[in-house]
Amino acid sequence: MPAIADPRAFLEGLFDAAVAAADPDQMLERCLPEKPKGRTVVIGAGKGAAQMARAFGRLWDGPLSGVVVTRYGFAVPCDRIEVLEAAHPVPDESGLSASAKLMSTVHGLTEDDLVVALICGGGSSLLPAPAGDLTLSDEVAVNKALLASGAPISAMNAIRKQISRIKGGRLAALAYPARVVSLVVSDIPGDNLALVASGPTIADTTSRLDALRLIDQYCLDLPEAVLRHVRDGKDDAPLPTDPRFARNDARLVASAATSLEAAAEAARRSGVEAVILSDAIEGEASDVGAVHAAIAAEVARRNRPFRKPVVILSGGETTVSIRGNGKGGRNGEFLLSLARRIDGMETVSALAADTDGIDGSEDNAGAFADGTTVRRLLEKQRDPAELLANNDSWSAFSAIGDLFVPGPTGTNVNDFRAILVQ
Repeated sequence: MPAIADPRAFLEGLFDAAVAAADPDQMLERCLPEKPKGRTVVIGAGKGAAQMARAFGRLWDGPLSGVVVTRYGFAVPCDRIEVLEAAHPVPDESGLSASAKLMSTVHGLTEDDLVVALICGGGSSLLPAPAGDLTLSDEVAVNKALLASGAPISAMNAIRKQISRIKGGRLAALAYPARVVSLVVSDIPGDNLALVASGPTIADTTSRLDALRLIDQYCLDLPEAVLRHVRDGKDDAPLPTDPRFARNDARLVASAATSLEAAAEAARRSGVEAVILSDAIEGEASDVGAVHAAIAAEVARRNRPFRKPVVILSGGETTVSIRGNGKGGRNGEFLLSLARRIDGMETVSALAADTDGIDGSEDNAGAFADGTTVRRLLEKQRDPAELLANNDSWSAFSAIGDLFVPGPTGTNVNDFRAILVQ
């Protein structure tokens, strides 16, 4: 086949296909619950919650009301559902107010009523609701410690739910005796729906003892009040066997698996074979980048384990153990690590991006890298090794004009990684 003349446009097209496969306007209809005898109340949280609410409002032909919360700048107009905004990834007072609004919205419902929970990634930070005597500053401290720890999302959420009045199924418990149907866009490797947004409407089996073990395992420096609250165990999160959840249901709307399959099909339509390594890759972003680079190099040099031309796809959620004070996110870190190991390989190009449109602290979803990335950084007198050690991938890719900035996408099925070897 002819070479891909514009690798970046090709890779961006695959990203667009992956995001389109998780578009709530396309995916929600097949997940709609039956209409109740009583009221239909919508609640929701996450970086794509406003788009989910808009899609649900268009599809639901009966009366409804409700409220969802999304990240600042991610709101879209919804005719019948109120949209609130709050901070992500570190909670703020607006998130505290939003949590209170969601909890009051489900108060006083009856067994004839239906609660539809629209849940997607990012909801953990958007729904602060400190339990017991804890404060918002305690929850902020926990969040910051978790973000810097390198812990996987499953461990983060197991801890978060033990210090919250809304996470770990507690919001669904407040809605009892109404039936709760959770419609979930999963950003969790393995698609455990109870872990998305720390499961405000879906309980899981992790306990406070699990939380304490994870706190020790990841050497988390948490406020004494938080440690005391978890140790005391006065308010364990409810278990899935709690009778209040007997009529509830949870449905997967979209996931990394379906998005990667869509990207693979888009590549094949362009005449490039596609392979999916996994939709559930975790680990340190720089380490994952090194492994992906080794696979791409093996293909480029020896035509194995896959034959050229090929695009190598993967998803999941890597982590970054913070060592420096730079800017950027896990996808940029992945790419900077990869770029150092494909230096000079002119046939290798890559894109890594978060499907919600934001990677880390800035406004980019991720970045592009290829065999010229390191050379171009050195020409700008920027040392790739130093930038990586300082967790400063944003500055690296900004300096050479390789940031990928699609804006908020309205969905979130976690990280998207594509490496083209021609």
